[in-house]
Amino acid sequence: MRKRKLPQLLEPGIRLHFLVMAVFACICAVINWKVGVTELIVTVLLILYYHGTNKSRKQEILEYISSVTSEMDEATKDTMLQVPLPMVIFRPENDDVIWSNERFLEMTGEKEHLFDMKITATVPAFSSRWLMEGKNVCPEEVAIGARRFMVFGHLLQTEDKGTHNYLATTYWVEVTALADVRDRYTATRPVVAILTLDNYDELTTGTSDHVKSTLINEINQRLEAWTQPTGGLFCRLDRNRYLFVFENRYLMQFTENKFSILDTVREVSSPSGLAATLSIGIGEGGDTLQELMQFASLSTEMALSRGGDQAVIKNPKSFDFYGGRTKELERRTKVKSRVMANAMGDLIADASQVFVMGHQSPDLDCLGAAAGICAIARKKEVAAYIIHEPGPTPCDQMMKRLLEAPEYKGALLTPTEALAILDGQTLLVVVDTSRPEQTLSPELLEACTKVAVVDHHRRAATYITDTVLNFHEPYASSASELVTELLQYLAEGGDLLRVEAEAVLAGLVLDTKQFTIRTGSRTFEAAAYLRRAGADTEEVKKLFRNDLSGVIMRYSIIQNAKVYRAGIAIATAEQPVDRVTAAQAADELLNVSNIEATFVLFPDAEGRVLISARSIGEINVQVILEPLGGGGNAATAGAQLAGTTVDAALASLKQTIDHYVDQE
Repeated sequence: MRKRKLPQLLEPGIRLHFLVMAVFACICAVINWKVGVTELIVTVLLILYYHGTNKSRKQEILEYISSVTSEMDEATKDTMLQVPLPMVIFRPENDDVIWSNERFLEMTGEKEHLFDMKITATVPAFSSRWLMEGKNVCPEEVAIGARRFMVFGHLLQTEDKGTHNYLATTYWVEVTALADVRDRYTATRPVVAILTLDNYDELTTGTSDHVKSTLINEINQRLEAWTQPTGGLFCRLDRNRYLFVFENRYLMQFTENKFSILDTVREVSSPSGLAATLSIGIGEGGDTLQELMQFASLSTEMALSRGGDQAVIKNPKSFDFYGGRTKELERRTKVKSRVMANAMGDLIADASQVFVMGHQSPDLDCLGAAAGICAIARKKEVAAYIIHEPGPTPCDQMMKRLLEAPEYKGALLTPTEALAILDGQTLLVVVDTSRPEQTLSPELLEACTKVAVVDHHRRAATYITDTVLNFHEPYASSASELVTELLQYLAEGGDLLRVEAEAVLAGLVLDTKQFTIRTGSRTFEAAAYLRRAGADTEEVKKLFRNDLSGVIMRYSIIQNAKVYRAGIAIATAEQPVDRVTAAQAADELLNVSNIEATFVLFPDAEGRVLISARSIGEINVQVILEPLGGGGNAATAGAQLAGTTVDAALASLKQTIDHYVDQE
């Protein structure tokens, strides 16, 4: 009886199809006997072919079931054939269905067995890749209409005429009710946001109480209109800070709209024309409200350290960034610089020794900032060492001049040598970077218990934590400018060596492109201080001269440049070039009319592809390179891509540029 059931399961309705075909053949024979006979012959051939393939298919299924249940008794085999769960057997290499039970047909809405069909045609959301990867449970739920299923399965290898094939058996368990409860739980989880008016002081300074009240009321109305549809808690914490607690379901709407409230608030401006800007720090995915508040605070700090006018979302795993395309506003004060200088002086005075470390392949700004820290340490009578890895760097010429000074005898240490003399009172000062993976020696960074950071780049998702001092100002032109502000409070004019002053000034000149980009009043004040300390501008200018081969290479790169999108030029080099040469080529391209941003891609000797980016307009190159693992600021940025080619890196860069431009 069981053998009669299986063929019935395998061929419901097939005989009826052939009967209809035979009737039509007979009808056609009455009208045209040649056509009728031809159709009848074709019908007979199809019946013979079907019975042949069907017999083979039934035999294959019986062998498969027999192999799976070889050690089972007859009752167990019968139970498998009548399993209460939806069940389907198919070939995973092409998704062809071999057999399915009635419950699977009912689940998919099919009235006939799925012979000669693919399972993906019936269940488009299903993929069998997980089976080929050796998994027994589908990693994702499969949707069929409004119902959702967990799919379990296994593979069996078969052999047919010397060819190895696979058969997959899957069992479908409905979890619709559970998924609905889970989705409702996830959608109603609380999210905490802290909203901060970045430039509150700038907006209200010098305005009457009436104008100030009008500005704040207009901003409050826009914020309330944005938050009201969520039914969340929105209240003002301080004159420029707000707390917003809402359900997680609305966070997706905010991200899909790219936090349009940033643009809405920017429409409000002071009588002087200064637009209001908003920073939003959001915490999601925390286990408690306290943890969500901590996430929101970290997000707010991240948003402000990146220049403001953006939204940052922090979850237990990562940061997500939205906005941040406008130029940073200068919000530094001399009060903060004096506080930072006093704190840095105390830290250095209490240290047994000072290590100064920059980023990999240090440039003149990195070395200039390091030289300034060494001058402060010498003033405090504390030994200072610059961490330096052997090999060519863009600052070798300036480094050679520093080492000629008696005060710098023995001042260079490799990371290995530094680890050997490290003690619990050692202070490590990291300059010109705040990302641990970009430091010259992440191992040394991890080993030091007292770390201070001086950096001017926009903060990335990864940054150095647990610092005893963090002097981070994304508006500053360079790390050398920040160190100069510390020097003004910690060292007299005669405490700074002439070569140190020139090193720091060289860093200023490099990152400001001869004082043409990212310069503020504080930049020129720093340059004036260094000039008074003895820096010779002619000697600094000599550091930026190139040999003839470098000039030829620079212009060959420029010659290959092409305009990709409006205002964006991209140049590539197939052969390794010097980083300074590539950076100069990117700078030179900015002199071309109608070009606002430039990107130069080139390989290095270590097999990586490097990208040097510059901007002179509204295009934020740091935001463009951030998805590629790069960093920097709005006007100057770079990235390093390992394990790729120039062509592949170019394709990735174009993709990020498209994403940036299309969001405008």
